[in-house]
Amino acid sequence: MTAFRVALLDDYQQVAVALLDLPPDVEPVAFGDHVDDEDQLVARLRDVDAIVCMRERTPITAGLLARLPRLRLVVTAGMRNAAIDIAAAAARGVTVCGTTSTSTSTTEHTWALLLALARNVPAQDAAVRAGGWQLGLAHTLSGATLGLLGLGRLGAAMVPVARAFGMDVVAWSPNLAAERAAEVGVRAVGRDELFETADVLSVHLVLSPRSAGTVGAAELARMKPTALLVNTSRGPIVDERALVDALREGRIAGAALDVFDREPLPADHPLRTAPRTVLTPHTGYVSARSLRDYFTAVGEIVAAFRRGEPVGVLQP
Repeated sequence: MTAFRVALLDDYQQVAVALLDLPPDVEPVAFGDHVDDEDQLVARLRDVDAIVCMRERTPITAGLLARLPRLRLVVTAGMRNAAIDIAAAAARGVTVCGTTSTSTSTTEHTWALLLALARNVPAQDAAVRAGGWQLGLAHTLSGATLGLLGLGRLGAAMVPVARAFGMDVVAWSPNLAAERAAEVGVRAVGRDELFETADVLSVHLVLSPRSAGTVGAAELARMKPTALLVNTSRGPIVDERALVDALREGRIAGAALDVFDREPLPADHPLRTAPRTVLTPHTGYVSARSLRDYFTAVGEIVAAFRRGEPVGVLQP
């Protein structure tokens, strides 16, 4: 009997196979590198029955799906993945499933980036290692205003920590109701006021055609020259070119980014040399616990699909 082959894409930490619990007739095949070229992807995936995607690292497009006639199942981390053409998958009879998550990893990483940027940790660390000593001045969070761009589960999770630091918290999103803001314990403000008053702007919107470019040149121009920007949501929500210009011209004080328009970030990307930045490689949700929970859910989804009882099915 032919094994049910499952491809595990973009397994950068090379932990997927060890964390998966699959039936004996299911064969996992892990790939620890990232491939953009469609022909290379087809060569890797033409003989697999299922693809497991780690977030939006690899787009599953209509063109790719058309070249994978054996494919029957796609599993993604989370219940949204803008990089998967779910309608095209459905048209070809390919089931797309997502995993639920209650992980706090992204919130913790957001605060790690925020604090590293505010306290100038990377530059101070580099100075000490190079034989130097104190370098520059830190930003004090007590009494500062945290502006939340988006107040969903992850945005709301920022609030208790901000309160512990003695920060005021304001929020805006296109559909934010005053009742929701009051429930979370923050003040709802207008879009312009958010950018004008935030000492730290933290991005927590879901990426969609409407939210792409929400933080553009005009919004960055409204921010204080002492303001910090943190993005652990999705890269395209912030206009990267406008952000680089604002940083190089000193129009904002710094930016901490875990997400980018193109990932992995190209070696010659201007953000790599932009001043006053802290950059991490989309690891907000990557922790031992979150990956263990994710791959446990993947195993359950694959087993359910094999029984003819798919769970977590995403609709076009």
